[in-house]
Amino acid sequence: MDSTQRPIQQLVELVARLRGADGCPWDRDQTLRSMRPYLLEEIYELLDAMEHDAGADGLEGELGDALFVLMMVTQIASDDGRLTIDSVCARIVDKMIRRHPHVFGDDTTEDPGGIVAWEARKQRKGASRLSGVPRTLPALLRAHRQAEKAASIGFDWPTLGSVFEQIDEELAELHDAIRTGDALAIEHEVGDVLMTVANLARHLNAPPEAALRRANDRFASRFAHLEALAEEEGITLSGSTDPATLNELWAQAKASETPC
Repeated sequence: MDSTQRPIQQLVELVARLRGADGCPWDRDQTLRSMRPYLLEEIYELLDAMEHDAGADGLEGELGDALFVLMMVTQIASDDGRLTIDSVCARIVDKMIRRHPHVFGDDTTEDPGGIVAWEARKQRKGASRLSGVPRTLPALLRAHRQAEKAASIGFDWPTLGSVFEQIDEELAELHDAIRTGDALAIEHEVGDVLMTVANLARHLNAPPEAALRRANDRFASRFAHLEALAEEEGITLSGSTDPATLNELWAQAKASETPC
């Protein structure tokens, strides 16, 4: 490696060497398909660092890991003759220049940097505005992104209060479905409730996917504390544990945590 090169160029050459004839057998064996779980893992680790304020070292480390995997994917595709790192960079530069005419051009429309203008510039003729939202996204994130795109043409609740009214309506429909005992109808209405709550989170500028991940973390921490308290007090936890005892342990665990 040439120590006089910029680190980004060193990384490009390092990945190429790992994939080269004299490189690492594991790296040479990788394909676009085989790299999918590694990319997903690194992105989620990066999200975790971003959400939990990992500090400069933690964030830098996770960004580096994610960047390495992205460079590996790019090199694999380059080795297959599909593209080059330069073509990838040139494509995204061109796209971002087109998407930001208020920065690189003379766009003077109202709120040129807002979500409505952004979605309008992304729209392709004949394509649904929702077609760019991958079906493979986590469900809450997909609900959030689809609603953002729909809202860009005004298809949205006008006020926060109207979202709450919709939640009440969806809950009433869920109660009706529960009374019928129809499993498919119940699933349908549960989905509608979740989607409407996701929209409430969007209106509150609290992305639902991130909010639920943090809620999961809080629950796991509190439950682990509940288990520790039970052990300290000689309480055996089982399906027959007194609900009042569990509620008291939960309240203690919740009261002792540091507010986030």
